[in-house]
Amino acid sequence: METAHPHEPERLDLSSMEIDPHVVRLVPREMAQRFRLVAVGQEDDALILAMEDPLDVIATDTIAANTGYEVTPRRADAEDITSAIDKYYSDTIDIEQSIQSIVDVEVADGSGGNLDPEQLSIDPDDAPVIRLVNLILLQAMEERASDIHIEPREKTLAVRLRVDGVLREILPPPKRMQWAITSRIKILAGLDIAERRLPQDGSCRVRIMRRAIDIRISTIPVLYGEKVVMRLLDRSNLKTDLEDLGFDRSSLGMIHNAIAQPHGMILLTGPTGSGKTTTLYSALTKINSPDKNIMTVEDPVEYELAGINQVSARPTIGLDFAAALRSFLRQDPDVILVGEIRDLETASIAIKAAQTGHLVFSTLHTNNATSSIDRLLNMGVEPYLICTSLNLVIAQRLVRKICTECREPYEPDPALVARFRRAMPDEGDVTFYHGAGCDECSGTGYKGRLAVYELFPITREVKNLVLLGELGTRVRDQALEDGMQTLLISGMGKVKEGVTTLDEVLSVAMESDRVSKPPSGP
Repeated sequence: METAHPHEPERLDLSSMEIDPHVVRLVPREMAQRFRLVAVGQEDDALILAMEDPLDVIATDTIAANTGYEVTPRRADAEDITSAIDKYYSDTIDIEQSIQSIVDVEVADGSGGNLDPEQLSIDPDDAPVIRLVNLILLQAMEERASDIHIEPREKTLAVRLRVDGVLREILPPPKRMQWAITSRIKILAGLDIAERRLPQDGSCRVRIMRRAIDIRISTIPVLYGEKVVMRLLDRSNLKTDLEDLGFDRSSLGMIHNAIAQPHGMILLTGPTGSGKTTTLYSALTKINSPDKNIMTVEDPVEYELAGINQVSARPTIGLDFAAALRSFLRQDPDVILVGEIRDLETASIAIKAAQTGHLVFSTLHTNNATSSIDRLLNMGVEPYLICTSLNLVIAQRLVRKICTECREPYEPDPALVARFRRAMPDEGDVTFYHGAGCDECSGTGYKGRLAVYELFPITREVKNLVLLGELGTRVRDQALEDGMQTLLISGMGKVKEGVTTLDEVLSVAMESDRVSKPPSGP
């Protein structure tokens, strides 16, 4: 009977293995074909290669030098390797080609100039570093990530992507390449690669797969090096049509009426990352026309809007929201957007603008729509000013959508169903759905996000309560009597439609406001 040599590499059966395509693409297609091999996994800092000839030292040394990984060779059948190469490289972009696809890197340092990508490498011999950073960007784009986190740990370098609001780890680069990767990213953003003791912020613009991507980059020193976060802003994904954002017909009518007013204030509330900017941009796009002078001050400008004058706040040189607003009032504006009302000075100027013939949009950080009045009063704004300037408040949250490829009916936990019934007591039989998990959604059961909303119109009854000093619960009860739909009810409506799950809605909406009270009066 034939026995294996004690030093012979382990044999892999590729036909029965599921391989991560991103691992495969760590090795360029040309090298995989030339040396008859496929990258199939990672073990510590080593890349596992399935090879026709695992004793080919030239092949393993070449792959190690090209990828920056140690190499662990394994034996596999030639036919299986050929099939794997055909399968995993057929619909993908080769890493070498990806380097050429990232062009026009623009450092946002005020110079406005473009840098030659050939001059951006840390060292002429450091092509693997460039390739790894490009691969991370490509994977982030393919998976619709909004943020990339590169986190140094004691023995590893973790990379996490935020997809649909949730962070998850991907295949990490070797720990020994930590400084080189961080430096490469700093160079793209025009940051100081020698300064590792202080936080730094920068930005750049790249083009990936013919899509223009703005990247905001932040670094901060942590225990084992520098943590890097890259926020990806894909212009092609920006929705600027209110009808596409998830509002029902009644809510759309209320918003259209508010933004059609010649003056007054419209506020959006919600935590960071809840889609407030997208909703504001959509509203501005709806009313944008050649006969209107629209001006915005943001920190920073996230997307460029054609025909709108946008200013990036720079507090370090004195250009904060309040200073920009004061200048705007001398620029003959029709519509003003201020990124956030953070203090009494900004609130006072914004309210003055809303009372003197301007339509003003802004944001606040509050838990719900009605709390915005309490927040303004706590800042020191007089009640009568709120009543004469505020038209509409919108609170919003983002929930993940069920993946349409693996959507299926299911029976939720009875406790969750009971919470649905408390919120929607008049609903009959409802079929609940979730995502079973598939390749399209990376096994999560979710793909994409949508917003749930709470619209709070400032009615005459609400104004009377504010002027009388009634706040908090009393104002909210009145809003519910006026027919306000809460975040919870909005979300449960999406559950009923089968586009999201009970878990998602209950993770962002409180149950304290279970139902909208019927409007009072005839």
